[in-house]
Amino acid sequence: MDDGHGGDRCSSGRFGRSVLAAEPPGPNGEYEPSQELISTANFTRRKRELMFNRKRSALRAGEWVQVRTKQEILATLDAQGRLDGLPFMPEMFAFCGKRLRVDKRAHKVCDPSREIHSRRMESAVHLEGVRCDGAEHGGCQARCLIFWKEAWLCRVSDPSWFHPTPASGRRVDGQCTEGAVQAATSRTDPDCGEAVYNCQSTSLPEATERWRTFDVRQYIEDYTSGNVSLRELLSVFCFWVYSRAVSARIGLATPLRWFYNSVQNLRNGTPYPLVRGRIPNGGETPVGRLNVQPGELVKIRSQQEIHASIDQRGRNRGLVFDVEMAPYCGGTYRVLDRVTSIIDERTGRLLKLKSDCIMLEGVVCRSRYSHCRRFCSRRIYSFWREIWLERVSPREVNHEENCGGYAGTTLVQHGD
Repeated sequence: MDDGHGGDRCSSGRFGRSVLAAEPPGPNGEYEPSQELISTANFTRRKRELMFNRKRSALRAGEWVQVRTKQEILATLDAQGRLDGLPFMPEMFAFCGKRLRVDKRAHKVCDPSREIHSRRMESAVHLEGVRCDGAEHGGCQARCLIFWKEAWLCRVSDPSWFHPTPASGRRVDGQCTEGAVQAATSRTDPDCGEAVYNCQSTSLPEATERWRTFDVRQYIEDYTSGNVSLRELLSVFCFWVYSRAVSARIGLATPLRWFYNSVQNLRNGTPYPLVRGRIPNGGETPVGRLNVQPGELVKIRSQQEIHASIDQRGRNRGLVFDVEMAPYCGGTYRVLDRVTSIIDERTGRLLKLKSDCIMLEGVVCRSRYSHCRRFCSRRIYSFWREIWLERVSPREVNHEENCGGYAGTTLVQHGD
């Protein structure tokens, strides 16, 4: 329809009738967009390009990347040292310029301190062996895997090739400095004077959004990202179906558990893991004292022995024996640390643990049995009570060393 100022240009032009009608006509009698409108349109187009490039360039497990320079990374951060709500932590600067391999794409993570559901994170990965040492966060010993936004990384086609390239992430030059990143790690609570820490784990609600449990896209991405194999997907799906039958209250729970355990026993697999503890809730749970130290070898007790030491909520003196710990039962591992300090992800306060809490090398959550958070990429270290462990005797150590065993971390992995 003709409006007297270019007719069809107004109805089918780039900016549309309603936008141009608000602008005064130019010297030729035609409506022209203001610089503000042009900037808005350019920004929208650039945003679409970035979103397209993100989908096209999403990193997969096993790819080699190079961490960008400090200056390039700072250019992607806002004044609080964040990108898309995720903080870049001071502990991460040590990896700038290094070449590392992608461990998993971090599109799906859990937030167990707040809710059991999976949460979605855009354009982020974990790198092999890159965990937070807590040096700038009060000495926290959780050893969380660090999240890396793709804007902070660049692909390398060959792990031996080194070539810094310009940052392709969202640039907000001048808004963030290394000092701002450092200052954002903590604040002082005016009421009690305690330090309140800010890290990637405490910021997950701002950096993620909730996945719907039955949104099939998350499982497709689990596979296409290289995070899990097709066999793992099918195995976990079959267990989910089986566990639903066990909990269906149709009178088959006991025989179904017996059948599951019989098959797993034949293949040296993990017994049925969804079993409650034997101690009534509120009852006193037993204590064990080994005083094991980092570097020592210990054997994890059987599921039956551990279930006898926890209440029906799965706790021993407040510490949960999680279902993801079941596959490690019966295995022998080296003590990584005695955990005494961790950050509470809900409050940001540093907790001092008074009871025994042991971390073992390579013993992390694999997210295979947990409801609503299957295939989470975080691989959180499990915490163990000493009563769930037993010290390996010197005779066993000498025998295994003579046979070539216990080289580094020993992992007896059961079948799924």
